[in-house]
Amino acid sequence: MKSIELTSDTFDQTLADAKVPVLVDFHATWCGPCKMLSPVVEQVATARDGEAIVAKVDIDQAKDIAHRYRITSVPTLIVFKDGQPVVGTRGMQTRSAIEQMIDQATGTAA
Repeated sequence: MKSIELTSDTFDQTLADAKVPVLVDFHATWCGPCKMLSPVVEQVATARDGEAIVAKVDIDQAKDIAHRYRITSVPTLIVFKDGQPVVGTRGMQTRSAIEQMIDQATGTAA
């Protein structure tokens, strides 16, 4: 499954409705590292289909969400569980590191 793009209109409802952790990739179209991270995030979306929702938020299009979660640099990844941020990181990450974040949110981290 591909990642989904969330907007100011869909963000809160998507998190509220989620029965699994939601990995949110806060990014910007002008961000070089974001473009490098994007295929890795898509790999995680495919590998974790059914175990997690993988979503993206363009911080320039959803400034209110970026402000709410104090996103000061991109890319920033945050895993939400039950609508609340559980774990997050900034900058380029490996697929393994991202999947460990999801595992941490589900309580299955080694």
